[in-house]
Amino acid sequence: MAFNTNEDHSITLATASELTKAYRDANINPKIGGFFGKDAIQAIINQPTCVGLKFYFALENSNLTLVLCGAKSDENDLYEGVLAENGKLDPPHHSGNNPLNS
Repeated sequence: MAFNTNEDHSITLATASELTKAYRDANINPKIGGFFGKDAIQAIINQPTCVGLKFYFALENSNLTLVLCGAKSDENDLYEGVLAENGKLDPPHHSGNNPLNS
């Protein structure tokens, strides 16, 4: 099955809240989220054959992080182009309490 740019990934706030709470309750990792700036994401998406983002869980100095790369329609990664890591992890970069993090 191929990737395309208009896949529906929508989710209700109620479901998203349930899923993020289940993760927090599982105590898998103290990190509950993160932030990547628009410019980093846009640089990946602007690659000519990119149809979306892929992410990989990674460890940096024993700390959970994410690596972002572009994805092509044939489901292959755009790993020779723009990559992103070093997102601002939560905690300590924490949003105010809301249904996704409390």
